[in-house]
Amino acid sequence: MKKKRSLILTCGEMIYLIDSYAWIEYFNGTKKGEVLKKLFLDENKIFLTVECCLAEMKGWALKNNVHFDPFYRMIHANSQIVKVTEQNWLAAAEERFHQRISRPNFGMIDAVLLVKQKELQAKVVSGDIHFKNLKDVIFMD
Repeated sequence: MKKKRSLILTCGEMIYLIDSYAWIEYFNGTKKGEVLKKLFLDENKIFLTVECCLAEMKGWALKNNVHFDPFYRMIHANSQIVKVTEQNWLAAAEERFHQRISRPNFGMIDAVLLVKQKELQAKVVSGDIHFKNLKDVIFMD
């Protein structure tokens, strides 16, 4: 498990926002999940999970009839939970509007991730097709 770190970066550190998609692939132990597993091995990385992704993952657990608590503990052990502000939500509405020009089904939570990505100068880790070919995204193929 990854040790939690401060958001104050030192030389060579990078911030990664983990999307719900990436967490679920990791939980399921899939080949795509190996991408996140390998990232966790590097001590110079800080991992964050945006709080709204917790709701998505809880919904996934309910839909798939699996207990969420072990996953919840794993998320907290390996990443810091990042709050979404009112301004983030408003910026996300604009981001989604612009993304939907070329990505018709781009979701609000995806837009929140992009807003937080820009705010924190982070990379997003996801396999969600909506993130494919976007800047600063580690796409899980």
